[in-house]
Amino acid sequence: MRPPSELRNARGERLDAAFHPGAPGRRELVVLAHGVTSSKDRPWLVELARGLEREGVASLRLSFAGNGDSQGRFEDATPSKEVEDLACVLDALAGWRVAYAGHSMGGAVGVLCAARDARLCALVSLAGMLHVGRFFETHFAGLAFGEPMLGKPRCPWNRALAEDARRLGSLTAQAAAVRVPWLLVHGTADELVPHGDALDARAAAGETARVELLEGVDHRFTGAVDAMVACAAPWLARTLREGVPA
Repeated sequence: MRPPSELRNARGERLDAAFHPGAPGRRELVVLAHGVTSSKDRPWLVELARGLEREGVASLRLSFAGNGDSQGRFEDATPSKEVEDLACVLDALAGWRVAYAGHSMGGAVGVLCAARDARLCALVSLAGMLHVGRFFETHFAGLAFGEPMLGKPRCPWNRALAEDARRLGSLTAQAAAVRVPWLLVHGTADELVPHGDALDARAAAGETARVELLEGVDHRFTGAVDAMVACAAPWLARTLREGVPA
């Protein structure tokens, strides 16, 4: 069983994705998604997909619309729109038991989705944002609209993203609404999203959430991708198969 060869969001934009098969006959799958200004091809997502494959679990690396090789404009790629993209992907994955793992802003997308969509049965946040408004205010409010984010000309700072981040603020209420097993993997030396976001998410979610802190590790898991995969891949495999946190 494979996902559809073509995925589109509600606007009809094609979403670029890469499928990694799991064990024959199994129907567990993890959607893997990136953060702001990024794509499905980030090394830590590729390595997590390979780790899941070793566990016999299928995965789907996804680029949200406006990112990577997906259709759409980056200027429309807000957290709220990416939740809509994810919902369309879940529509296409009917018949699979689906978990989600998102990095950075993709982590915030996961919280927003899991808080309201019962089709997700497990959640992983990789250096995930909880305080969305604070993140964008801290790192990008000094830019004029149209200037590149993180030095990337294809990713201009824009009004839609600024306004959506401001509206979302902190996702504390959404974290409290997450009822599925939730693993948060975060480096203590994260220079973009402080690991306090993970601790605050756990405090809001309570016993459904578990935090794994990687000492001295940065936002991109530099030198520690294997450690991240060792935390996340077995946990996802066990949780998908047993339906309980490992």
